[in-house]
Amino acid sequence: MDRRHFLYNTLLGAGPVALRAAESPLALRSPHHGPKAKACIFLTMLGGVSQMDTFDPKPGLDRFDNTVMDWSKERATDQVSLFAKPRLILKSPWTFKKYGQCGMDVSELFPHLATCVDDMAFVRSVQAENGNHPAAVFLMNTGTVVPGSPSVGAWCTYGLGTPNQNLPGFVVLPDFRALPFSGSQQWGPGYLPASYQGTMMQWRGEPVRDLKPPAGVDAAAQRTELDLLRDWNSGHAAGHFTNPELQGRIDAYELAYRMQMEVPGTLDIDREPDAVREMYGLNREVTESFGRRCLMARRLVEKGVRFVQLYTPSQSWDSHSEILTRHKNNADEVDQPIAALIKDLKQRGLLDSTLIVWMGEFGRTPDNLADQRDKAGRDHNTRAMTIFFVGGGTRGGSLVGRTDDLGFKAVENIYRIRDVHATILHLMGLNDMRLTYYHAGRNRRLTDLGGVVMKEILA
Repeated sequence: MDRRHFLYNTLLGAGPVALRAAESPLALRSPHHGPKAKACIFLTMLGGVSQMDTFDPKPGLDRFDNTVMDWSKERATDQVSLFAKPRLILKSPWTFKKYGQCGMDVSELFPHLATCVDDMAFVRSVQAENGNHPAAVFLMNTGTVVPGSPSVGAWCTYGLGTPNQNLPGFVVLPDFRALPFSGSQQWGPGYLPASYQGTMMQWRGEPVRDLKPPAGVDAAAQRTELDLLRDWNSGHAAGHFTNPELQGRIDAYELAYRMQMEVPGTLDIDREPDAVREMYGLNREVTESFGRRCLMARRLVEKGVRFVQLYTPSQSWDSHSEILTRHKNNADEVDQPIAALIKDLKQRGLLDSTLIVWMGEFGRTPDNLADQRDKAGRDHNTRAMTIFFVGGGTRGGSLVGRTDDLGFKAVENIYRIRDVHATILHLMGLNDMRLTYYHAGRNRRLTDLGGVVMKEILA
């Protein structure tokens, strides 16, 4: 190592940097402690799911339905316009029943997930920090409300590497009807090396565009071309070693070459038995998209992918009006596929080592504007939302946290987004305070100054 490289690496805290420069960026690395989960599937419900209509029943809404809710004590809000007019409490249009040995309350919106509650760990007391969709989605994915920071999937891959070097460590399966705000920045590497960004795949057609080599180019010819390209690129990168994106591009070429052999077999959903395809809802138009992506997620973690993130369409759960139709349609799309994913992983012996996380960017209010009563909806609410975890070292059938009588505010076991991130990292074998990357003059973290692990849901 020459003097310039030595000094640069020393300034960066260099041992790990120098080591990682010499190895594959996705090479397996030792966790901070014994992990419960080897992989994570993050089910992202964009738009803000209503907690009191899904997994947090509130009989108080029935008692006070259609009465004015006093917001005089709730002036501290980033949504002043939402509370400037009279608002009426809105009861849930759906009924709840208790399911499983744990007796969990589940809305009739989720008849399939209701059969899985003994494997699910619910947290009803998560609070967000911003009620604006773009900022809140960035917070959910990156721990900050502005773009430019690494996503949780990038952090997990950076900290642990990935078992299968022929597939990306972090795969994203979006809904192409409406991508999240800022698109790929939501699963980007931020200031981490480019190799840790999410790789976007499609559920219809070829999973990765242009993956196959051109006609007439055999494997030997392609390997020769890539070797030459790698030599040229490596020589250029050696003279510009302070730019980590160059090495990331070189690594991407090599990974793409290896993916040509691995991806087609891994994601050939049509080879699945008819019973499995029907279980995920691939035979129904309403469930086909999310069902196929859930099945892809199972096959990816089965092959060693570290982190898989699925998205509903941007703002799909955002029901300021017509919640009866909007939430019903969204639940219909995801209920059967998610239940199938849970059961499929369990029957294959993969649920204990695979963590499933289900959440959106914030919750919803227990009321709606009085002049929109005929359209019945709910507005943004940062003070409470319900999320759930499955598998990966979590305690099935557990329930943590409580909201007030109307479901408006978390009042017990209050957690923030950074605590959700700390819990994910903990279950994956990472300590959120030790997982750092030197950037802009200090060691940066997913949880910034640290989060609290939700010990109540741990098995």
